Amino acid sequence: MRSVLNFAGVDEIDDSLAALPRAARKPVIRRALKKQLKPVAREANNLWAGAGQEAFGVSEKLRQSQPKVSPSNTAVTMYVGSTNAAPHAHLIEFGTEPRYHKSGKYVGAVAPDPSLGPAWDAHKDQILSGIAEEIGKEIEATLNRRSARGR
Repeated sequence: MRSVLNFAGVDEIDDSLAALPRAARKPVIRRALKKQLKPVAREANNLWAGAGQEAFGVSEKLRQSQPKVSPSNTAVTMYVGSTNAAPHAHLIEFGTEPRYHKSGKYVGAVAPDPSLGPAWDAHKDQILSGIAEEIGKEIEATLNRRSARGR
């Protein structure tokens, strides 16, 4: 699921990021996005049928089988998706068609049991409104750390 973000304050954030060295800009945004997306992963894990397992997590890494969304080296992309502990979570999330062996034997189907979609729907307004604030906090914390080190 892909969302386009349109919110005010982007110019101010961009100006604040310019105060940081280039190498510190992406990590600031990564930390802010990860912090904002954790409630979605937590909620999805609570809704997931496989109790006791962390099926969903926040990461910027994709599996080898997933296509890379952003070809740009300047973009920061974060994903909320299945973890290594439950690589089959997408099958439960979206369900499967009826499956048959080559011999024709029916081996079943899985009905969709969504947990990630409802978790995103429950938290998206809070996340979208909190991203700018969280980036601001991360910029401030980074500047404080750098000044404490004397850089």
